[in-house]
Amino acid sequence: MDLLLDLIATLSRWSRSHLADISLAIMATLFVLFGPALNAWVQRNIAPFNFVLRTLAFVLFCAIVYGLGIIYLSPWLAQGLAQFNNYTLAPVLILVLFIIGVVADRN
Repeated sequence: MDLLLDLIATLSRWSRSHLADISLAIMATLFVLFGPALNAWVQRNIAPFNFVLRTLAFVLFCAIVYGLGIIYLSPWLAQGLAQFNNYTLAPVLILVLFIIGVVADRN
């Protein structure tokens, strides 16, 4: 049991030093998974506009939502993940990545 706890603590310490990159990867993956549904919703809502306004609105939406989401939500996610201690961070990250994998497989 001590070996397992030591492994978890070691993985958590390693993960803690890379939380910014891990949270960026999680956010990017979530945007890739849920982006098509979000894009379809936006396209349905801007369908009545003419081509130029539709294109401008879609480009602005993508730049604002995806760009600012990656820039501002990733550090928040990293700060949230940093709140876990060394015995819970690695299992939480493994669970999050597993759930993302299941959602990706279903899509």
